[in-house]
Amino acid sequence: MKATKTGNARPRCSVVIRAYNEAEHIGRLLYGISQQTLEGVEVVLVDSGSTDETVAIARQYPVRVVSIRPSAFTFGRALNLGIRHARGEFIVMASAHVYPVYPDWLERLLEPFDDPGVAVTYGKQRGPADAKFSEQQVFARWYPDVSEQRQIHPFCNNANAAIRRRLWEQHPYDETLTGLEDLAWAQWAMDAGYAVSYVAEAEIVHVHAETPRQVLNRYRREAIAFKRLYPDEDFTFGDFLRLWLGNTFNDLWHARQQRKLWRHWRDIFWFRLMQFWGTYQGYKQSGPITWQLRQTFYYPHGWKMNNGERHRDVEPIRYET
Repeated sequence: MKATKTGNARPRCSVVIRAYNEAEHIGRLLYGISQQTLEGVEVVLVDSGSTDETVAIARQYPVRVVSIRPSAFTFGRALNLGIRHARGEFIVMASAHVYPVYPDWLERLLEPFDDPGVAVTYGKQRGPADAKFSEQQVFARWYPDVSEQRQIHPFCNNANAAIRRRLWEQHPYDETLTGLEDLAWAQWAMDAGYAVSYVAEAEIVHVHAETPRQVLNRYRREAIAFKRLYPDEDFTFGDFLRLWLGNTFNDLWHARQQRKLWRHWRDIFWFRLMQFWGTYQGYKQSGPITWQLRQTFYYPHGWKMNNGERHRDVEPIRYET
């Protein structure tokens, strides 16, 4: 594995992974990191009390494992802990249930940092072949096939992102948010005059094998954080109805065009219901937002059919099934 666990040489980058009971997935991610073309990669795993084999699997690789008590966990606090134990000039964040598609994932993710004005980069995400249809539509909407060196809004996602460590030292992640610590940090960076860069070539597969209750809780948590970041923003019951129905019928149409309707119509209905009902509940529990960012979060993928994702002339990593 092309990683650095000890030694005096400063690693080019440190990959910080947050994990809790990820034995099913963590090995695939660590194997994918071991296949990267980038030299000098350090890996730090922040474990929040796993009771399965997550830590044992991680220790089969050159990984530094640090722990955080479950009662003390927030997304921002776990990241800050991992970064304090990391030594890389650049910090890469990866969820424990993702894995890179290509061996140049890290190289591509770090390329925008050649521009000293870039503070954050984030890469493309797609679901596995058996992902829920609506989840795939969300990924396609949030993570297009075309890169953008300097985007005009702060959207990014710490399942597959990187930042400059020296900027984190000036402004660590907010440890009080229930989610969206990545968006909050990117907003701070943009307010300070830095840029956010999207890299479509830095692609990962993101496994979200969630129940309806888990989907609802995820979107409710993120809505609570979103409302705190943008207190003047609102999400009414009318918004819930309009966006649930609009996204549901949009997904059903796409599924029919792709001849997947019979297989996915049930999960389309419940996923979109939980997504927007969770969002509505989160807003009820809890600045103005740009139109571009509102579209990114809430509005359905366009009606135009996708003729197939762009394929790269790079051999993908071969994972054992």
